[in-house]
Amino acid sequence: MQRKFVNNLFYVLFLNLLVKPFWILGIDASVQNRVGAEEYGFYYPIFAFSILLNILLDFGITNYNNRNIAQHGHMLRRYFSGIFNVKLILGGLYLLVTLIGGWLIGFESKAIWLLFVLGINQTLSSMVLYLRSNLAGLHLFKTDGFLSVLDRLLMIAMCSVLLWGDWIQGEFKIEWFVYAQFWAYLLSGIVAFIIVFSKAKFYKLSLDIPLFRVILRDSLPFALLVLLMSFYYRLDSVMIGRLLPDGNEQAGIYAQAYRLLEGFNMFAYLFAGLLLPIFSRMLKNKESVAQLVRTAFNLIFIPATAVMTISLLYPAEIMDLIYVAHIEESAKIYGVLMISFIAIALSYIYGTLLTANGSLKQLNIISLIGLLLNLGLNFWLIPLQGAYGAAVATLVTHFFVILAQILVTKKVIGLQYSFPFILKQAVLFVGGIALGYYSKTYFASYIWHAVFIFSAFGGGALLLGLVSKVEILSVLRKRNS
Repeated sequence: MQRKFVNNLFYVLFLNLLVKPFWILGIDASVQNRVGAEEYGFYYPIFAFSILLNILLDFGITNYNNRNIAQHGHMLRRYFSGIFNVKLILGGLYLLVTLIGGWLIGFESKAIWLLFVLGINQTLSSMVLYLRSNLAGLHLFKTDGFLSVLDRLLMIAMCSVLLWGDWIQGEFKIEWFVYAQFWAYLLSGIVAFIIVFSKAKFYKLSLDIPLFRVILRDSLPFALLVLLMSFYYRLDSVMIGRLLPDGNEQAGIYAQAYRLLEGFNMFAYLFAGLLLPIFSRMLKNKESVAQLVRTAFNLIFIPATAVMTISLLYPAEIMDLIYVAHIEESAKIYGVLMISFIAIALSYIYGTLLTANGSLKQLNIISLIGLLLNLGLNFWLIPLQGAYGAAVATLVTHFFVILAQILVTKKVIGLQYSFPFILKQAVLFVGGIALGYYSKTYFASYIWHAVFIFSAFGGGALLLGLVSKVEILSVLRKRNS
């Protein structure tokens, strides 16, 4: 299982490294540069609001289905029609509630229309994630990996034409960006449906009421978890727009910094997509997950720390490389957000393990406390420090969540954390950051310094025995188990 995880991780990382950096830096950032911070700041809180009620779209079904299909692959034919049709119904409910919510908090006609289209986009995106969960549950990770980048490939193609095509005249409109997302999600959804249908070999457009009740009952804990996490992940930008007199501009500045956090987060999320079905099957078969957890920890913590170090050393340079305005303000926010990236990345290991174990009660309690903490900090800090205050609230919230998850994992699953392993990680963490700071003066180019920092963390991991050269070569040479 460990070899399967690492092999497939390298595959999906390769695909995503080919596509998603260009989407984030070449397309999404270019859109904000073209329309300006205020106009993008008008769009960004609406986009964040469209995500808040994703609970109604998914109801925890995707995680429930991933875990269930991983443990009982033969049930795909039985579940596919029922769950897909339930998702269609939930999509209609989500759109209705989201539009009413937008109207209640004061969105005007242009914002409501944008929210409507974004709501459709979220519905399609959620449907694609559900379809992909079937493939991940069957351990068809390469097909799932292809679908994970298909929507971005299509968006890149369409947005490239809109941004740089000669036949588009006049000022770029943020609505075009949203429409391009719609077509990309729609086409990706069609492709994903055809692939899953070929595996299930059965689909009927009717509602299976008994199955509907079972699915909603069993997925309710997953649904609550999705709701709580969506709120403490996305409330910050909505609250910035509502609590500050210059809310749109501040939300746009926050979006500049948050975009890169989301970009790195996309790669960390790949771990969860692979680990959930693997953990679920291992736990069902009563296999030890300790070694896989350790491997996943090394593979995500070491590069995350290197990324954080580079971000703290060169926040202004990174922002200046991508954006044309508000460099200093967004750089200050970016540094804080990237510290929280370590906590977010590790949550994709420990939160996923608890999900696979069915420890939803504990996860929901942690997430509820995290949400309350995030709300309180945002209400306090945003009026005082603007978007920077929201970044601090994000940092505190995510570190609380990951520490709680680690403690619960130790208690519920019985994972042991050996002192030598912790000591080696601490030595690498402190030593790598210190080396990065003290070596800064020896590099004229921050790009070469970034390469040096990554190399130093990788070399340090090898010297400390956290990563084995023999193990890496063995994994790369052998086929999936």
